[in-house]
Amino acid sequence: MRCVIARFAFDLTKSGVLDSMKGVKPEQVIGESVVIGRHTYPAKQVGQVITRQDRRDFTAAEILRAMTQLGFTCHGLTQTAAPRRIPSPLQHASAMLGSAATV
Repeated sequence: MRCVIARFAFDLTKSGVLDSMKGVKPEQVIGESVVIGRHTYPAKQVGQVITRQDRRDFTAAEILRAMTQLGFTCHGLTQTAAPRRIPSPLQHASAMLGSAATV
């Protein structure tokens, strides 16, 4: 499959990616990731191995798009829940008494 990564065209195949990543030790995953075989690799590490380019030359989104098209399982950034607002002591006491305090 022809994929454009960092303005360069690459002819990638699923078996070619599997062969390229064979023997590569996965780094710690912090952001986007790709599951290849039994291992989960950071998207940027996969991109560096298969394109032989510097990680700064392409985005993780480009790698995720290409790997998804080849049939690999990809994970994007997980959305964290919005932090809960902690009520002030006055609001907490008012809530316990059954009335809402406006401060």
